[in-house]
Amino acid sequence: MAKSLKVKQSMKSRCFDVINIILLGIIALIMILPFIHVVASSFTSVEEYLSKDFILFPTTFSLESYKYIFSTGTIPRGLLVSTFVTITGTFMNLLMSSLTAYPLAHRDLFGRKTMILLVIFTLMFNGGMIPMFIIVQKLGLLNSYKSLILPYVISSFNLMLFKNYFQELPVELEESAKMDGCNDLVILFRIILPLSKPLLATFAIIFGVEHWNSWFYAMLYLSDSKKWPIQVILRQIVLSASEVGDAMGGANFIPPVTVRMCTIVVATIPILCIYPFLQKYFTKGLLVGSVKG
Repeated sequence: MAKSLKVKQSMKSRCFDVINIILLGIIALIMILPFIHVVASSFTSVEEYLSKDFILFPTTFSLESYKYIFSTGTIPRGLLVSTFVTITGTFMNLLMSSLTAYPLAHRDLFGRKTMILLVIFTLMFNGGMIPMFIIVQKLGLLNSYKSLILPYVISSFNLMLFKNYFQELPVELEESAKMDGCNDLVILFRIILPLSKPLLATFAIIFGVEHWNSWFYAMLYLSDSKKWPIQVILRQIVLSASEVGDAMGGANFIPPVTVRMCTIVVATIPILCIYPFLQKYFTKGLLVGSVKG
């Protein structure tokens, strides 16, 4: 009887797994098909694109749209700006979050509870866009890359995750390091951070994607179109065909709709290439940093 029950449970479990695989496969297919369509459309000719409603495999291969978007300096310049802002911003986010969270992780820190309450308070209440714009303006950061990095160098929610992660590390490591004469900065950079690779890799992805995909603050703070990151240029191209000439440097020729697809691919591929190198740390870093309060 127990044997048949075990077999029945096994069959149910297998059926459940099969159904899950099918459903997840369908969902994954639905999510990836639009991206395949964009990539395929970027490599197809104008005639084929206009003659078909949906393209998965181009029959007429063409690089004309890619040649066009790289014929001016707008797209390469936008990529360089986005790369600089992403790398610098991610580094500053990780550095400042670590420096702020490490002392808050010590329960004997004077005024620790008050500081944590102030951090949590900003999660529920903030000044909003207009006060932030005024602050950026008063600090002289307008039309500067600093305006895309410094005002958002620390996130309260992410700061708490950093703090929680550091709290879970063994206290004995710090005590033994202090007995050897190490100060707090040496302990942080030589002991704590090397042990926090899952956390750092996870938030490197999160911060990097946020900086790379950000366009609103660039539109808000940067008046010089030559300083626009790739996402703002992409927005200008996708928004309206009449703005394509301005976004591409004032060219008289309005490129075909496949140019939009090319720009989307160019703006998306670089950040996708980073994920495989950090993926193994992603799940572990998120889970470990959110266990304790």
